[in-house]
Parts: sequence; C-alpha cells; structure tokens
Amino acid sequence: MMGSTHRLEPLLNPASIAIVGASSDPARIGGMPLAHLTRFGYAGQIYPINPKYGEVFGLRCWPDIESLPAAPDLVVLAIAAPDVLPMLRRCAAGGVRAVIVYAAGFAEEGARGAALQAELQAYVATTDMVVAGPNAMGFANLNTQAHTSFASVFNTAPMQAGPGGVSLLTQSGNVCAAVYAIARRLGVGFSHFINTGNEACVDFAQYLEYLAQDAATQVCMGYIEELRDGPRFIAAAEAFARQDKLLILYKAGETDKGSEAVRSHTSALAGDQAIYQAAFRQLNIIQSQDFVQMAQLAHLADYRQRSAGRRVAIVTISGALGAILADKFIAAGLDVPTLPQALQQQLRAGIPDYGMVANPVDVTGNVVNDPGFVRTALQALAQSDAVDCVVIYAPGYLLDRMAGDLCAVSAAHSRLFVAIDTGAATTRERLRTGGVPVFEDIGVATAALAPFLLWQERRRRNRWPDLRHRPVPAPAALPHSLDEYRCKQLLARHGMPAAQERVATTADEAAAAADAIGYPVVLKVLSPGIAHKSEVGGVRLHLADARQVREAFVQVLASARACAPGARIDGALVGAMESGVAELILGVTRDPVFGMALTVGLGGVLTELYKDVSHRLLPVDEAMAREMLEELRAFPLLTGYRGRPPGDVDAACAAIAAFSRAVLALGSQVDEVEVNPLLVKPACQGVCMLDALVIPANR
Repeated sequence: MMGSTHRLEPLLNPASIAIVGASSDPARIGGMPLAHLTRFGYAGQIYPINPKYGEVFGLRCWPDIESLPAAPDLVVLAIAAPDVLPMLRRCAAGGVRAVIVYAAGFAEEGARGAALQAELQAYVATTDMVVAGPNAMGFANLNTQAHTSFASVFNTAPMQAGPGGVSLLTQSGNVCAAVYAIARRLGVGFSHFINTGNEACVDFAQYLEYLAQDAATQVCMGYIEELRDGPRFIAAAEAFARQDKLLILYKAGETDKGSEAVRSHTSALAGDQAIYQAAFRQLNIIQSQDFVQMAQLAHLADYRQRSAGRRVAIVTISGALGAILADKFIAAGLDVPTLPQALQQQLRAGIPDYGMVANPVDVTGNVVNDPGFVRTALQALAQSDAVDCVVIYAPGYLLDRMAGDLCAVSAAHSRLFVAIDTGAATTRERLRTGGVPVFEDIGVATAALAPFLLWQERRRRNRWPDLRHRPVPAPAALPHSLDEYRCKQLLARHGMPAAQERVATTADEAAAAADAIGYPVVLKVLSPGIAHKSEVGGVRLHLADARQVREAFVQVLASARACAPGARIDGALVGAMESGVAELILGVTRDPVFGMALTVGLGGVLTELYKDVSHRLLPVDEAMAREMLEELRAFPLLTGYRGRPPGDVDAACAAIAAFSRAVLALGSQVDEVEVNPLLVKPACQGVCMLDALVIPANR
C-alpha cells in the first residue's frame, strides 16, 4: 500500500484547501465548494481568496495566494481560462502541491482552446504540482468532507451518516452527479467523488491507480468515454483484482474502426467497443449498461465476501415467477441447474406434489401452513454443492414470515442468499443487515445479479493477469519482404501448423512442385504487395495434373499483374488441396489503447458478412482459446453439427495459443497479423494455415 505517499494524495485527500475566485454566493462556482466545506464539517484549513471580500461563510477571505500564512495542499481555481496559467505559476512559486482547474475554454473548444491547454500541460510538466482538469467540476472526499466541487447534487442527495467505501470516477461531471444521486437513494456510502475533466495532466488511469491503493475504497464505479493510457489502466485494474476490490465501468461510445482499414479482415472486425469489452472481461471488470445498474451493483458489493457463482437455485411461492426468473437468469448468462435427486427428495418432504422441486423450487402456499419447513429447505440449499447462490421470490408478508429463518440460515452459512420482494415487506432492512440483499423488481434484480455472480465466478479463476506477466522471448528480425510463404514460416516457428507447399518461379517449377506434393493442389500468386489474392484472380483450386498447374501458373500471374500492376510478383505458391470441417480466422491488430488484440471467428470469404467473432487482448493460452471458440455462434460446426464430423477443437486451441505466442514474439515490429483461413480438420487430424498475412509496423 502506497497510502499517503501517492502523488494524488493532496488532490484527493487534502489537509488544507484554498479557493481562488471565492464567492459569498453559494449558488456560484466560487461559493458552492465553500458552502459544502462549511456545511458538512471539513476539519482542515480553508482559505477563501478574493480581494473583493474580507469574509465569506464566516471565514477570513485573503486578497491573494501570496498572503496565505502557509502553502495549502490544494488550490481550486474558480477563474476564467485566460487567467489559469498565470495563477498556476503563482501557485508553483508558493509551494502548492495540487490544483483543480474549473475553467472551460480549453481543448474542448477547438484549436485556440487546444493551444491554451497544450501551454498549460507544458508548464505543469516543469513543476512538481498535480493539476486536475481543466473543465472539471471538482471532487469530494466524503470520508473527510473535503469538498472541492461545485456540484449541486450534494445539496439534494441524501447525506450519508458515516464513512463509505464506494468511489465514483467519471469522465463527465454530469454523469458523476447523476450516478451519485441514484446511488445515494439506494443508501450507497461513498468515499470519493471524482470527475476528470479534460485530463490534461492527470488521466483516468492515474485516478484509478490511486483508488486501487486507497484503503477507504473497496468499490469503484466509473464512466469512460476514452482511455488515454491503456497499460496503466490495465495495471490499476489488476491491482483492484489483487485486493479483491470491485470495479464497475460504463463505457460510452459506439465506434467502428473497421471502415478505416482495408488491408486485413481483422481490422474490419475488431472495433473499438469490442476491444474495450474484451479488456474488461479479461480484467474481471463488470461492464455496466446504465446508471441504475451501476448503483445496484455497488449495493451488491457489500455482499461480495459471501460464497457465490453462476449456478442459481430459485425458490418461489409461484410456479410462474419461478419460470420467469429462470428464463431471465439463463438469458443473462447464469445457470439454473437441476438439483440432485437426494436434494429434491429432501425438498419434497415439505412441498406438495403439485409444487416443483427440481429448480426452480416452488414451495407453494404451503409455506403459510408449515413455516418451519422454510428453514429446512434453505439449510439444504445452503449446504448443497450443486448451486452457488439462492434467490428467493416472496412478496410482502410472505417474505416477512420467512425473514427470521432466512437471516438465521444466512448467518450460519457463507452462501449468498438474495430476496426479491415485489410487495411491501417490512423486514427488508433486517434482511440486508443480516447479509441478504433485497430487490423490489425482477428486472432490476436480474440486471444486477447476473454480472455480479459472473464476476464472483471469474474472480476465482482469472488466469490472464498471470499469463500477461510471463516473459516473452526477444523478437527476431523481420524479413524485408513478407509474402504469404514467409509469413507462414514466421508463424510456424512458434508452433502454427502449415500445409505442405513449395514456391515456384516458373510454370515448370510449379508442375514439379505439384508432382512432389501430390494432386490435387492449389496454386496462388506469391506477392508481398497483394493481401487478398482472390480479388485479383490470383488463386486456382483443385488442380488435378501438371498441365492444369502450368496453365494456372501463367493465368494467375497474368491476372495479378493486370489487376495490381505496381505489385512485385515473386512467382506462385503450390500447396496440397486440403479439406476440413470448418474454417476460422485468427487476426491480431494493434489497438491504440490496449495494444495487441486477438480476433477469432468464422473464417473464409464470409467472415465480414457474419461477423461471428470473439476478442481477447494478448496473450491467450489454450484454455482462453477454447472460451473464445465456445463464444462463437458457429461453434456447433466444430462439434458435429447435424451429423457432420466433429472438428479437431484441441488442435485449433493449440494453434490459437501458438498464434498468440508468435505475435508477441514479433512484438513492436508488426501492426497486424492474420491467418485466414485456419482450416480445422476432423477430430484428431489437426489444423493448418491456408493463408497468412503480416503487416509490419510503419511500412
């Protein structure tokens, strides 16, 4: 734990605060933070600065920063954009450690503002100060009441009675206020309220890094539009996971970078949003879909130390509600397993024949006649190895009747129990205090529970952080010319299987190569400048004899020269005509935020039409490769769909892992690498590369 030694400490946990541009009006941005500081009882020293006033909010108001008796930890600049840089110079001269800049009019306002922000950045880089913003709403440390924000939400949201463990970190001041208001109505207790503004000098990842080591922060809710430092973000998220802290992020923005690149299919498939989603999944970050869900997840985080996972047992007093919940949970990615026969028999002892016991469990209205059975049923579910979590639907007075037993079982066992009350049970707070979260809406419960339980599942078996820190061998130099044959040879060195093939520079050499390989064969133009050979007539398939091979050689080279007159032609590649069960695409592109990102999907000519793909950041091992394949809608094609022979899935997974190793070994020398297609042969017969493309960096 770095604690108070972290460079953002004076910004987020200041011992003294000065407000330049202080106002006596609590509705103005120079007055609102002073109103908050005095109202909520900040214990540190407060220095209002404005030569117009002698006193504001009962505090002495100083004429300028040079008049202060001591350098404050933090200075808030509630002044116009043109005045910011001169004031920063004065702050630095006075030994100020941290500054927040409220002013807009910087990079968000075109070229003139961008130039002003660049000047600010350049100056701050010469100092030891930490500068937040510009265009920031300010912060709040709710555990020390260090309010530096002009957010009016603190005047309207319910006050929290004691310290909180949830921090809010957003790239929008309005989002910060909106999420805070929703979460406070649910009783979520906050530690930090942070909006990053333009991030001229301190970016989202640096704040996240601070919160990872902040002892008061156990949960972080965040809103992201764009990350500037992917590696630092990954490191901070890993720190969250190591300390068993929950990270919940809402990512805004739907962009498709595929339209910007035409050299590889992978570029058209690996969009910005998809790579963010992959990164969040690999880092076990819960990606939220709306603000209410974020707040509900923060509330659920209070129960994260309970044993839980994706296998849910549903207990209801209504068969219909049991079916509805089962449908919703399964659609959200959870499992509703059939309970073991022995457990069903235990439940049947107190449930009439017309009630379900397999899961969902319908205790029926008999729960009213035999309330003692409730504890027996709940204890049996708490002790079963077949489920990870128990969800009880019992509205109003029925939940009140069960509450005592539910609290008792929850106290005796670590398993997570969750209640859904669509009535008006009076025991909700008793249940929550007893370790049982309570929801009042089925949809809200599903939206929060599903990602939370999946997070619980992944936190026990997330391998990627360890895999990411394994050493990578030093890269070998790339050949200057990278045609298909050389690309395949590069990948084959790391375990990627290639088909039997030979290079031919004349028609006779092509025929001789085909005789040696055995018919039928495929012949393709060999050129480092032609990425998609079929589009220039550069491919001939099912060649059955030497005559066809010679003719194909002449035709293919002529067509390629006509369609791509500037491309260098090195001859042709002759290979065995392979057949298999399915074709996959393996592609890696260099994401500008996260680095090398892998796309795996249905290969061949229909790749971009179906866009049936899965994404991960590198590195990827065989187990992760299998997860990627199982995410594809086309995965049944690999397992014997409608009588087709099953494919060699194990070999495909090994090839994907080898592809990952190969790309990492190539390192910064390449921007994109693609195998399309990777042919998957029948079970136990392996896989092989049918085409490969390597795009060097900066070439």
